[in-house]
Amino acid sequence: MALGRTRAGYRGVNYWPGFVDALSTLLLVFIFLLSVFMLTQYFLSQAITGKENVLTRLTAQLKQLSEILALERANSGSLEDQLSALRASLKSAEAERDRLRGAASTGADARALAADLESERTLNERQISQITLLNQQIAALRRQLAALEEALDASEKRNKESQTKITDLGQRLNIALAQRVQELQRYRSEFFGRLREILGNRPEIRVVGDRFVFQSEVLFDVGSAALRSEARPELDQLADAIRDLEMKIPADIAWVLRIDGHTDTRRIATAQFPSNWELASARAISVVQYLIGKGVKPEHLVAAGFGEFQPLDPGTTEEAFRRNRRIELKLTER
Repeated sequence: MALGRTRAGYRGVNYWPGFVDALSTLLLVFIFLLSVFMLTQYFLSQAITGKENVLTRLTAQLKQLSEILALERANSGSLEDQLSALRASLKSAEAERDRLRGAASTGADARALAADLESERTLNERQISQITLLNQQIAALRRQLAALEEALDASEKRNKESQTKITDLGQRLNIALAQRVQELQRYRSEFFGRLREILGNRPEIRVVGDRFVFQSEVLFDVGSAALRSEARPELDQLADAIRDLEMKIPADIAWVLRIDGHTDTRRIATAQFPSNWELASARAISVVQYLIGKGVKPEHLVAAGFGEFQPLDPGTTEEAFRRNRRIELKLTER
């Protein structure tokens, strides 16, 4: 079957199909970018969720420290009140002692007054000991309060640093993903440009959006998953282009060339292929195995079968069936 013919009586150029293909390409590029954006937002939300869990734990710790600090401050206030009361009692006792001493110097009950003074002195000594102990306890509580305030300040600082790191992580992730997408798009454009040069301008091999499309008849006979001998030269050139791409794309970019098999809506039911799923998958696997045999690395290839469920043309004409029977090549992230 001839792959190209000149037409007699050619009278003009019909630009409409080219315009439709260009518009479809723009639409599919937009859909691809939107899908990448949604995937980016998904991974970013996962990273932010993990950071929010850390922040929740830090907030709970801050709340607990605040409660402890409030309790310690209340205890400190109670001890200071006790200290004030003891000081007032001491002052009253000292005044009573002075009064008794004055009475002792003028009265006849000097012995009884001396005993009272001794009792007051003992009481004063006990009160002074209690005051000293309270002072020590207050000093210890103040040290604890200072330590708690320092811990709160450190926790607040870590909280602010975590918020800053989360914001910075999100920005860097967005920038990195955008750079990877742009870089992969550049390699895709170069790869498709190389394929156009190799395979030429043929109606049965075309670019649709971000995919390079072969009509099934170029590679397979009807109802078969065995590669036609006439298709091997094109696949050899395709393998050369993929090997060249493997050398150009940096190792830190995870990419694959996905080989998608599609059929038309007419059902197949044979011993070898019970459904269109099996036929579409077998055709994709045949292409992948051939490319591996030509030196393409297996980790850069994926075979996928879509059966009849992703048609390009929803019609039921022979032309629609022909368009839907296809093998698509898509360069994408792994």
